[in-house]
Amino acid sequence: MARLGVNIDHVATIRQARGGAEPDPVAAAAIAELAGADGITIHLREDRRHIQDRDLRLLRQTIKTRLNLEMAATDEMVSIALSVKPDMCTLVPEKRQELTTEGGLDVRLHLDAIRGAVQKLQDGGLIVSLFIDPDTDQIKAADKSGADYIEIHTGAFAEASDWKAEQEELKKIENAIKLAGKLGLGVNAGHGLNYSNIRKVAALGGIEEYNIGHSIISKAVLVGLDRAVRDMVDLVKYS
Repeated sequence: MARLGVNIDHVATIRQARGGAEPDPVAAAAIAELAGADGITIHLREDRRHIQDRDLRLLRQTIKTRLNLEMAATDEMVSIALSVKPDMCTLVPEKRQELTTEGGLDVRLHLDAIRGAVQKLQDGGLIVSLFIDPDTDQIKAADKSGADYIEIHTGAFAEASDWKAEQEELKKIENAIKLAGKLGLGVNAGHGLNYSNIRKVAALGGIEEYNIGHSIISKAVLVGLDRAVRDMVDLVKYS
């Protein structure tokens, strides 16, 4: 049965819009866990646009499930991860001008640097995942990096303009799951997944955890976070 990791970055985004203390992502994480989330995901960006160092420290102390820290493969972030000790580190690409992560890591191009970051994190006892597109060469490079997991970037599937394009992207995801499995890599998935499209990906099988944020927080604005998480848990686990 697949797990659901709830990304609470957007809770922090709302807080930062006013520069105050509300809403608190730490409180949101507790509600998400009580509603059935199997883990909490946050992205500590270099520019600290939403999640803050304070949030990371408190979440590490209070989360009862699993903490997945999305981070750039920089010396600063590696040092923070080694100090805080999340349950998983997911290395992601990061551009200061982007609204959200726009694509997967280019592991092939930056293999040496990524391999170095992976090794440092693993030497510190951490599990490492790489956020990559469902591309054969990138998966093989992820394997060469020594990472434990990949997280398949599902954005192209979520943004497909028609049924044919959607099916093509689903096939890429399916092939990525199979190849990663053959190489001994664990498989997670995320980006752009919502209440309407999650069933199609879940039907493929082979994915251990889905990391979903924007859709859940968007629904929570209308129906509450507890209900929004419970509804997504039902789709992830019982589709």
